[in-house]
Amino acid sequence: MASFVEKYDAWTPEQAGAAEELARRLESGEVDVVRFAFPDQHGILRGKTLVASEAVGALRGGVNMTTTLFAKDTSHLTVFPVFSAGGGFNFDGMQGAADFVMVADPSTFRILPWSPRTGWVLCDAYMTDGRPAPLETRSILRRALAGLEERGMALVAGLEVEFHVFRVEDPRMGLHDGSAPGQPGIPPEVSLLSHGYQYLTEQRYDASEELMELLRTTMQGLKLPVHSMEIEFGPSQFELTFGPMPGLLAADAMVLVRSAVKQVCQRHGYHATFMCRPRIPNVMSSGWHLHQSLCDAATGRNLFIPEQQGQDLSELGRQYLAGLLAHAGGAAALSTPTINGYRRYRSFSLAPDRASWGRDNRGAMLRVLGGVGEAATRIENRVGEPTANPYLYMASQVFSGLDGIRRKLEPCPSADVPYEDTTEPLPRSLPDALRALRQDEYLCEQLTPLFVNYYCHIKEAELSRFNQAVTEWEHREYFGLF
Repeated sequence: MASFVEKYDAWTPEQAGAAEELARRLESGEVDVVRFAFPDQHGILRGKTLVASEAVGALRGGVNMTTTLFAKDTSHLTVFPVFSAGGGFNFDGMQGAADFVMVADPSTFRILPWSPRTGWVLCDAYMTDGRPAPLETRSILRRALAGLEERGMALVAGLEVEFHVFRVEDPRMGLHDGSAPGQPGIPPEVSLLSHGYQYLTEQRYDASEELMELLRTTMQGLKLPVHSMEIEFGPSQFELTFGPMPGLLAADAMVLVRSAVKQVCQRHGYHATFMCRPRIPNVMSSGWHLHQSLCDAATGRNLFIPEQQGQDLSELGRQYLAGLLAHAGGAAALSTPTINGYRRYRSFSLAPDRASWGRDNRGAMLRVLGGVGEAATRIENRVGEPTANPYLYMASQVFSGLDGIRRKLEPCPSADVPYEDTTEPLPRSLPDALRALRQDEYLCEQLTPLFVNYYCHIKEAELSRFNQAVTEWEHREYFGLF
């Protein structure tokens, strides 16, 4: 009987070859268990762990999961009526908490350096009838990259990721601290690892060397191209930077980095968070800067390199840049998907508040780096928050850039002085961003109306819960006065 992969032709020839090698490794006894994981709509890894003997068959047979995982907001609350007719979705296969199938991408297999004799493999989501799951975000990025491939181009991306790590003082694991859907558990009580604002001083780095070595060995153990480990501005804030990778691999790396950092830190008594702006005194917001360029798919030549002195980018690069600017508002809900993330956008700061670009200008949304003869010529987008689903963030960039190329758009004048330009302000809140996404007809078409409506529904459910909660500010402001 044909396996799920064979029946529905779910692998490329390269993946099929990687699966043969992986099966041999699993049968050799190299690992005891394999974690099968897929990135959900929030970019959070979910999955199941199989013993190695079962994992061999699951490579081709797939692993069944419940479709309710696609229906959850960030509190793990199911926000679609899955037991109603149609399950709250407008396509078959989602009603009644039915199954979908995780199909391993064997080329992503790794042995986890922090978990003894444990393998890990990233998966794609399929409906049980063999259709790629319409709500799976990894396939959205694949589709965006296919648009580049049609033009003989490929995306190259580099990651620059900020986050916070604290020492756990009290994990808050009492019986009354448990969580429920729609009601997350009590966060741990934490203390600082660094006081902050001695930016890039060797003294601060040396004091945090234990953590830095933990992160370095983990990233290198995962075979990720880590370049640097840095102490960032704020208290207990850190940064990892990674070298250039092909587009899909860069997105895969980002979900693995976030998951790995949180797991290894937890094992060593730390709490790592990629939340943009934690509620701690003197906090500095965390961002995710996405470096991107296009290369010739056949030769690998960087297509953004200008040919004449005085040019910042090639003509193609300028068109791509213009596309990013044109769709910056619509893409904001994908690059900054949380309520908290919009607290980062502040005038006269290192976080952008408008759709602008500049020549090596950290006050602009898009920073153009490189020049004539410089192989690393690229665009750095500084708008993203580190919680963003990397497949959606990067797909929004590719779709936007392609629109600039197709329409031969020209970018607005550069913002040589930060914030002293007349370019369009970015959305200042998640509701504004969702409206901008719905109004961007081109992005809606590329992402598909089905996905945009689904994504906005989940985000609007989060907003509804937020708006129903009484904040500390409200209580302090009105409880005594009235």
